[in-house]
Amino acid sequence: MDLQVGVKVLLKNSEGKFLLIRRASAEANGPGKWDIPGGRMNAGSTMKENLAREVHEETGLSMTSEPIVLGIQDLLWPNRHVVRITHSAAADGTPTLSEEHSEYRWVSLQDILSLNEEEFDTHLRTLLESKRGLLQ
Repeated sequence: MDLQVGVKVLLKNSEGKFLLIRRASAEANGPGKWDIPGGRMNAGSTMKENLAREVHEETGLSMTSEPIVLGIQDLLWPNRHVVRITHSAAADGTPTLSEEHSEYRWVSLQDILSLNEEEFDTHLRTLLESKRGLLQ
């Protein structure tokens, strides 16, 4: 079984909206689903460096605040074990998406939580629901 560490970040702009990015149809992990920036940790880089790299690669944006850990999830699949560390941070601007993503939206937390499991990662939704008070 492969063990990986993943990092994600829920970006919030100055208007209080959160960034969602839609995975391109060619993306293997949930094509067409809405997501937040993130990916696998590169060994030898700090967590903050990995977050900044993923945000820049996927959106062209930079975090404008220190990332805060929202939660850590233990995700098990038949051939893969991912420890995912999800953060929140501030960012502003107009995203420039990578080929991995086809569109973006700045939305409310309620908009995110209203997405169904075919549209949004259920593990991430569970985490965001548990942190609702912290995020509003």
